[in-house]
Amino acid sequence: MVRFPEVFVRAVVSALVLVAATACGGAPDAAPPQPPPAAPTPPPATTPPLPDPAAVGADELGSVPILMYHQLAAQPGGEYDQTPAEFRAELDRLHREGYRPITAAQYAAGAVDIPAGTHPVVLTFDDSTTSQLRFTADGTPAPDCAVAILEEFAARHPDFPARATFYVTDDPFGGDPRALPWLARHGYEIGAHTATHQDLGTLDAGGVQRELAQNVQAIGAAAPDTAVTTMALPLGSSPADPGLAVAGTWGGTAYRFAAVMLVGANPAPSPFGAVDPGAVPRIRSGLGRVPFDSAYWLDELAVNPGTRFTSDGDPDRISFPRDSAGELHPRWVGRAAQY
Repeated sequence: MVRFPEVFVRAVVSALVLVAATACGGAPDAAPPQPPPAAPTPPPATTPPLPDPAAVGADELGSVPILMYHQLAAQPGGEYDQTPAEFRAELDRLHREGYRPITAAQYAAGAVDIPAGTHPVVLTFDDSTTSQLRFTADGTPAPDCAVAILEEFAARHPDFPARATFYVTDDPFGGDPRALPWLARHGYEIGAHTATHQDLGTLDAGGVQRELAQNVQAIGAAAPDTAVTTMALPLGSSPADPGLAVAGTWGGTAYRFAAVMLVGANPAPSPFGAVDPGAVPRIRSGLGRVPFDSAYWLDELAVNPGTRFTSDGDPDRISFPRDSAGELHPRWVGRAAQY
């Protein structure tokens, strides 16, 4: 018997298996497909470091202009009013001089989140008139009302957001039910201005509390889940017991405000300094119509820039020159960063 080499036998067997598989419509086993190589993992995103507070002249114990507006009208009817063009011009000036808007609630809470080297400004509007907010037929703010001007300005200057505080009565903006929900949806603050714009200095304790509690109720009914945390005194008049403008209760509704706005004539102190939450000063906006208006004070702050609040860019830190340390209120010591 002929004996074939073992290597020859193995080769023949392999060939026969291959032929049989092909004849049955099969194919030889192929190596399983390999997954594509994994994409390289991108490096983690990094946040640029904030500038050194000293490099931007940060002083978060400086003063803050809180501007007070009333009517916008083509023909101003009084010293509290201005034209739409004047309002636009004031926004231009504020932006050009490095101011960035925050709400009154943010001021009261010390939540100043603006870029390093800029200065907070609070824009407040009293009396909830249609010159401040009214709508076109399609539900957008009408041209030349205050809100439309703010929105237009912010669209042209994204670093100056449309942010303001509106102090409203129980029949705001001509009774338009769209107004308060629209403001709340678009990030504006809604504050209290009493139910019927009463002079609180002429009312007894019950009357003061009724005016404020009813106002808070009306705002909550029109714009549910809206926190009403600041108020403005009608006519700048405090009640006989000033504490009732801060907190009280009537008809089962309690109110408590973190800040009560005056009709003042000077910038407000830093929220981190010696501010009286029951009497926060405001500046009447105007272009020289009244003494100590916004034009006067913006000029003063421009000439004396070291007196104004300048942000360090970090909302969790309070930066200021070492020689100003005595101006810091003790409640904020844990966030202090003097240099």
